[in-house]
Amino acid sequence: MQNSFSFRDLFVYDLANNHQGDVGHAARIVQEVGQANARAGVRGALKFQFRQLDTFIHPDFQNSNDHKYVKRFSETRLSMEQFADLVPVVKEAGMLTMSTPFDEESVDVICDMNLDIIKIASCSADDRPLIEKIARVNKPVVVSTAGLRIDDIDWLVNYLESERVHFSLMHCVALYPTPDEDLQLDQIRQLKNRYRGVEVGWSTHESPDNLNAIQIAYALGARLFERHVGIATDNYKLNGYSSTPEQVTRWIDAFHRARAMIGAPERAPARMDEKQTLLELKRGVFAREPVSMGQPLDQADVFFAMPLSEGGMTSGDFRSGMRADRDYAANEALGTAMLPHSTSDDQLAYQIMLQVRGQLNTAGISINDGAAIEISHHYGLHRFREFGAVIITCINREYAKKLVILLPRQKHPYHYHKVKEETFQLLSGDLEVVKEGHRHILEPGDTLLVKPGEWHKFHTLEGCVFEEISSTSYPTDSFYEDPRIAGLPREQRKTQVDQWLTYFRDRHLL
Repeated sequence: MQNSFSFRDLFVYDLANNHQGDVGHAARIVQEVGQANARAGVRGALKFQFRQLDTFIHPDFQNSNDHKYVKRFSETRLSMEQFADLVPVVKEAGMLTMSTPFDEESVDVICDMNLDIIKIASCSADDRPLIEKIARVNKPVVVSTAGLRIDDIDWLVNYLESERVHFSLMHCVALYPTPDEDLQLDQIRQLKNRYRGVEVGWSTHESPDNLNAIQIAYALGARLFERHVGIATDNYKLNGYSSTPEQVTRWIDAFHRARAMIGAPERAPARMDEKQTLLELKRGVFAREPVSMGQPLDQADVFFAMPLSEGGMTSGDFRSGMRADRDYAANEALGTAMLPHSTSDDQLAYQIMLQVRGQLNTAGISINDGAAIEISHHYGLHRFREFGAVIITCINREYAKKLVILLPRQKHPYHYHKVKEETFQLLSGDLEVVKEGHRHILEPGDTLLVKPGEWHKFHTLEGCVFEEISSTSYPTDSFYEDPRIAGLPREQRKTQVDQWLTYFRDRHLL
């Protein structure tokens, strides 16, 4: 399986029948589209369409003028030898080679020509004999999904995954050209949500002058794109859904603008000029009447107003019960010196639980009422982001089910259980478990059995949620390698948390 191939930010240029059966015209399209692709600085693939017309078309319809597609394919025919002559032209233009086979013999031709990628057209996405042939050749595959029911796509994804094919899906609408109201671009988001881990793209047939659509598609998660390409000449007219090299340039430029506008996938710190703007809009905290040093303050003793004074406390920093660090005159801004210089354990626990809640929300996991929640912090809450986990016990009977949440870069140290047998199943994120000195790298869905007496530890890079299914869990059944942990009473390395909703309701003002 070609796992090393990346579909991300791949632009596919479909030559289709725009070569008009003229190999010289085809070479010109390849060269000029290749130049546009190079100027845009993206990864491009030039795609042929292969049909063995002598067998693909029924004998009774050979050279028929009554069926528009039979007529078009026959009139624009290129031999496989002519396609083979175009392959080095594609490579010299700096693009990958790709083809859509419409019959099994064409799959063999793709392999003989050693093309890089195979495309399954929408009309072939339920052609099981052809798909079975493609699955056996060990090449990356792109599949269009126009017209398929969701159960058709379910079967297709399941089959390709079962056959260990490295593939991506393309949302597609088989209307040529596609009106705006029929683009159905939200299908991109739905495909991404339903088939997690599969790269999703968009094979497009809208007017080449529509540059908004690719930006919306990118925003919804499409990461590879396909367009028909061609060149209009005095002899050859270009259809309404194919792009010239100049239109390709504008199309990719719209993609670059969309990517710049959408920005990074992770939330980054605000720019300093943005922070300054926000500071200028914030309210400060001011004494209503003179305040004496050490005086406890509540909201009746202060008022909030803008502009914020330099070095002054913001309204968001104020907590009732604060004590004045010095004397203040009426209307004077309260300073930041009275803010606490350390975070209490209760505040740390709340911050941890907020992060855990966000991670569970991202993974789409809900917690049952009555679940027991504990923050496991082997070296104290202040080192929790380095060592620890949040453990949610959903069920604990003759069997037990727990959710274990690790925040990014978090580790859980070596330990074993004398009684409990447990199986881990990774639900989201990444997880590496070391069991008895052997490393096990888990992908979402993977399971790992840990028997009683087996030393094990685990860590994550990007954060994870995994399920622990076990025999009955006992609070005294964890034994740690590090004597600093082993010597601590359980209550000193565990913080119990109230029921899920109660906890967040009662602590939202911390």
